Amino acid sequence: MSFTYRGSCLCGQVTFEVSGFKEHIANCHCAMCRKFHGAAFGTLSQVKNLTWLSGQELLKDYVAPNGTIRTFCSHCGSSIGFRSKGNFLPEIELSLALFDEDIPIKIDAHIYTDYQSNWYEITDALPQYKEGWE
Repeated sequence: MSFTYRGSCLCGQVTFEVSGFKEHIANCHCAMCRKFHGAAFGTLSQVKNLTWLSGQELLKDYVAPNGTIRTFCSHCGSSIGFRSKGNFLPEIELSLALFDEDIPIKIDAHIYTDYQSNWYEITDALPQYKEGWE
């Protein structure tokens, strides 16, 4: 049996579907993820078989000074995803908040906790890493 999971941006003009998610997923507390998502952390995942259904022409990139790439919808501003320096759009890690239905994932850890905001306290028992996955 094959499943697909659909997602969209806030205005609904950027839509996509995937067939699955990578094995390990973390809440990232780095300053760039916090600012990009407007939240205490960002939760993104590499996906399997990403297909853009609509709105790919609305995707815009912000390239940070360190070369990482943040992709967003140019119409509504929704945070779409993240790519490492040199990676192309098919290698994007998508924001899990974009999915329009329940998805079969489990958060494994908190990463970049040395940069977490002072107003958010991590209260779960997930492993915490000061930088990336250590």
